[in-house]
Amino acid sequence: MTTGRSGRTVRDLRRGNRGAVLQKLYFGGPMSRQELGPATGLSSGSVSNVVGELIADGLLEEAGVVDSDGGRPRTLLRVSPGSAHLIGVDVGETRVRVELFDLTLTELARAETPLLPRGCYDVGPIVDHIRSGIGAVLAQAGVGTDRLLGVGVGVPGIVDREAPGGAVVHGQTIGWDAVPLEALLRATGALPQEVPYLIDNGARTLGQAEMWFGAGRGARDAVVVLFGSGVGASLITDGSPEGGSTEGTPLEWGHLTVSVRGRRCRCGARGCLEAYTGAESLLARWAERGGGGPADAAGPADEEEALAALLASALAGDPVARDVLDETAEYLGAGLSDLINLFRPERILIGGWAGLLLGPYVLPAVREHARRHALRHPAARVSIDLGSLGPDAVTVGAATLPLSAFFTTGGRRTAPPAAPEQPGWRTALTQRG
Repeated sequence: MTTGRSGRTVRDLRRGNRGAVLQKLYFGGPMSRQELGPATGLSSGSVSNVVGELIADGLLEEAGVVDSDGGRPRTLLRVSPGSAHLIGVDVGETRVRVELFDLTLTELARAETPLLPRGCYDVGPIVDHIRSGIGAVLAQAGVGTDRLLGVGVGVPGIVDREAPGGAVVHGQTIGWDAVPLEALLRATGALPQEVPYLIDNGARTLGQAEMWFGAGRGARDAVVVLFGSGVGASLITDGSPEGGSTEGTPLEWGHLTVSVRGRRCRCGARGCLEAYTGAESLLARWAERGGGGPADAAGPADEEEALAALLASALAGDPVARDVLDETAEYLGAGLSDLINLFRPERILIGGWAGLLLGPYVLPAVREHARRHALRHPAARVSIDLGSLGPDAVTVGAATLPLSAFFTTGGRRTAPPAAPEQPGWRTALTQRG
């Protein structure tokens, strides 16, 4: 294989050229061959060769023609939506959601399984929910795995993607201690070995989705907040999707100490921001002050329904509910001020089911408190808004994980490395049925 001075082989250069063309067409809309040259920096000959390969591979298709100045009409090209499929998985706080998308992230099918009892994060059932959800969405859409680029999975906690044998999840708040989730999913046999599982923190997948397709488009740096039963965040330092991936860093922001010897958090420590701002905390504080009660274990949607009841009570003028929400807004604003002072982001976006539900009510107060607690200069340049992708943002973001790999490989699927056996975990799963 010929190698240039930079150490890149001809194969590397071809892969990079293919990826550049795919990304420009994906994010820039239909373009002609003539437009692709200046857009990608490739010569007309390279564009012609790459486009010919991608059309032959079924990844590009014609999208109409446009008139040119005095010349022949130019044919527009676009990424072919049906040329590949992606799966996104959200291991959420009340359910596991699995969605199947075409290559342009149009939803083709979905499956949701509640976590019963509410908040049950036992590893065996979670793996089973993901396995059955993958089978369900493929069956609903009537598609096979031959065009499946991969399965992206968003999870709570810290993900070690470089661990031997595949990604390992450290989820202290859900009782996961070094769970080898990638190996466990591979062991189910739900998919052929050549289809990769790509696992990452749910706040980071939310952030990538909002930056690529949602309210973060156009920003170079942002913080995206996941506000649900607990709270988390992702720092985005390069929001452009042109490089094939967004540089996002998950932040365990919910476990920032805001009150020494304060309320007990789900992580076991005292005084965490999450203990004052997460939906679970809101409902507990409402009950402690004589309002409604936190959700019981009767069903997976109880926490969401209870939080909606708290909001309805506040809007109806109930002083206890209003005090709880006002206090939460102040804590959220103070927490955001720390992010503003530390990272000086251009935008802060709030998502997650609780954020989307409460955001229209608490956002003005959150903005006021954030700016009051933050330093004036970084506070003056940041905007604080809600995310725009709705409750499916984590699954969309999870699906961008195999999409990123698709761009990096120039549209070619590569098999993941074989994972070693995990006999202890396999036995545990078998025992769980």
